[in-house]
This record gives sequence, structure tokens and C-alpha cells, in this order.
Amino acid sequence: MYRHGISSERRSRPLWMMVLIFLGVMAILGVTIGLLVHFLAVGKTYYYQGDFHISGVTYNDSCENAASQASTDLNKDIETKMSDAFQNSSLYKEYTNSQVIKLLPYLSGSSVQLQLTFKFPPAKRDRMKTEIEAILHQILKDNMASWNAVPTSIKLIEISKADAEMLTNNCCGRRLTNSIIAGNRIVNGKNALAGAWPWQASMQWKGQHHCGASLISSRWLLSAAHCFSKKNNSEDWTVNFGAIVNRPHMTRKVQNIIFHENYSKPGVHDDIALVQLAEEVSFTKYVRRICLPEAKMKLSDNDSVVVTGWGTLYMNGPLPVILQQASVKIIDNKVCNAPHALAGLVTDTMLCAGFMSGEADACQNDSGGPLAYPDSRNIWHLVGIVSWGEGCGKKNKPGVYTRVTAYRDWITSKTGL
Repeated sequence: MYRHGISSERRSRPLWMMVLIFLGVMAILGVTIGLLVHFLAVGKTYYYQGDFHISGVTYNDSCENAASQASTDLNKDIETKMSDAFQNSSLYKEYTNSQVIKLLPYLSGSSVQLQLTFKFPPAKRDRMKTEIEAILHQILKDNMASWNAVPTSIKLIEISKADAEMLTNNCCGRRLTNSIIAGNRIVNGKNALAGAWPWQASMQWKGQHHCGASLISSRWLLSAAHCFSKKNNSEDWTVNFGAIVNRPHMTRKVQNIIFHENYSKPGVHDDIALVQLAEEVSFTKYVRRICLPEAKMKLSDNDSVVVTGWGTLYMNGPLPVILQQASVKIIDNKVCNAPHALAGLVTDTMLCAGFMSGEADACQNDSGGPLAYPDSRNIWHLVGIVSWGEGCGKKNKPGVYTRVTAYRDWITSKTGL
């Protein structure tokens, strides 16, 4: 008797199925190789916090207010030498940026806090940290005499991008972007990038942009008194933060408006006001405060400063949606007060900025906004408040600003800042 079993002869798969299997294997292989290449070769940005000690000298620069000249000079020297050392090292391709965040009292000296940024493939992560530490250690050894640095005190930890941003968010005068500022005017001006001027605020009266202002703390702004002379009910005002005036990163209600006691409407003297927010702002990479200058800060003729705002693009013209910026020059008051210019109307509590040729100027609805000055470390200080002018961008008629240093004690008396 024969048993009828299953045939042992194999049937071949169709060609199309073999092609599909081949393509599937190749796809999986391609993804695997791609991930390996990405992990091994493609750069990723890494952030580090560094700390070291200085012995015998006490500094107190928390980065929340304008630093002393001694602190500024030391910070600049540290930043310059760090940058030079990394750019001249084997890590020059990976190095992105480094900066001093704080100088604080510590034991019998000071603690220096750093923030460093590098870009390299993840596979190099462990080796990079060791090499960065070695370079920092050598920098400190080379500057033991000039800084009183303690090389063995260096500590370096990797931090997240969010933590890196938090280090600078609470510092005054730090910008998210250091874009090049062309000499364009706010009249027919240049759009500002998001985060370029994070202290700029839009004072909105009943929901419409009316004036500018500058954030100087989590609760206070500085603006021009004439912005509120006929509109002084705080309940009608809100404050928008962000480069796009009608799509703010943050909005706050106004609790109180404080005029300078000697301001009288209509007028241009003592044209300064403080705006108190109903609720504190949370500092982010897009919303930060500007540093207030020390009362003794001096500006010189032809110093470069920047004015920003959402004012009209020309006299009686339209208002822009995106924040405008212009680089202008400080003009000596004597030049401004010439008979063919502003004929003696500019006082010691005012500041002239722009160009006598009329190249750049603020315009209507820029009032109250900042005139900002960068120090040697590119930390920005509020030196002027847009106040008045004859027209916009006219020859021999530069813009006039409230000189903030003249009111530094007044600001402190009202806010404690």
C-alpha cells in the first residue's frame, strides 16, 4: 500500500516577491547606515556650564544689573582669552561661543560662572569634555597672576539647551541674536529678528499700539511721560512683548503709571515715566530686560547706538507690524543746539542721536522706546528714551531723547532698581 504524502519538491517564489524582499532589506540597511553615520559624523550642539575661583579679590556681578567697570574689564579679558584659546586650539572647528555669566563673592575671593557652546558628533562627547576642561585649565594657569585664578578649581558640566538659555535669560542687556545692524532708518526701515531686542515693548492703548517702552525688571518698564499725558488711566493700557506687534510672545496688564513730578503737558522737559505691570513677566529668550546705566556713564560724540520701535515708516505714514531697528550716532548737544539745527532747545537732561544729514531717525509712535548702547562685551544699556523731534529724518533735525543717566536716582527712588 502506498501512502500519498506531501511532495518534497519546493515551489520557487515569484520574481516580484524576491525583488520586494531585496528592496526591503536594502531599505533597512540604508536606514541603519544612515543612523550610524548621523551618530558618528553629524554635528550636534552641546552646552556647558563652567565654574572657577579667583582668590583674594571680591566681585559682585550677578548679571542682573549693569556691572562695575572693574568687573566689566575682567569679564572682557576672560572672554577674549577664552575665545582666542579655543580658536587657536585643536577644537577650533567645534568651538561656537563662550561667555562669562556671573562674578560672585565666594570664600576669600570670587566665583566665575561661564557658559560655553560647541558643535560636534555625539560619538566625540566624552573626549570633548575632557579636552575642553584641559584647555580651560591651561587658560587659568596662564592667567594666575593677572586674574588671581585658581587652575585646580575648574569644574565643567554639560547642560541642556533650556538650562543654557536660563543662564542668560535673567541677565540684563543680553540679546538672543547678534545680527548685524545696517544703517537703515526706522522710516522705511529694517525688520528686526525675533529676540534681537527682547526688552522692547509695545504700549497698547485700548488694543492698539501707541508708544514704545523698555523692560528694566520683571515688573517695571521705562517710557516717555507724554505718551500718557492724555491717556493716564492704567486700565486702558496693556503691554505686548515680541517683534511682531499683533502676535506677541507675552502680554501684561498695567497696574500703575508714574510720571516724573516736574513733567507738565504739553512739554518735552522731564519726559520720563515708569510703567508698573499688574503681573511679573517670566524672562525667556524673547523677553528680557535691558541694563540701566550707572549715573556716571558718559557717551561720546559719534558713539553708535540703536533705536527700535513700531513707529510710522514716514511722517503720517503707516505703522509696521514687525519691529524696526536703526543704527544711529550720538550727536553732541552743542551741535544739536546750533541755530540752524534745534536752536538751543536741547537741555542737559536730553540726548541727541541720528545724523545731521537726516539719514536715520525715530518717528511718530516710536515715543517711549529705547535708545540702546552696547558696552565692550556687547551688553546693552538703556541710555535714551524716544522723546521729541522736528519731523522725521529731516536734515539738521536729529531725534531728541530723554537722557536716562540724568534720571538714574529718580528711577531708583521709585522702583528700588
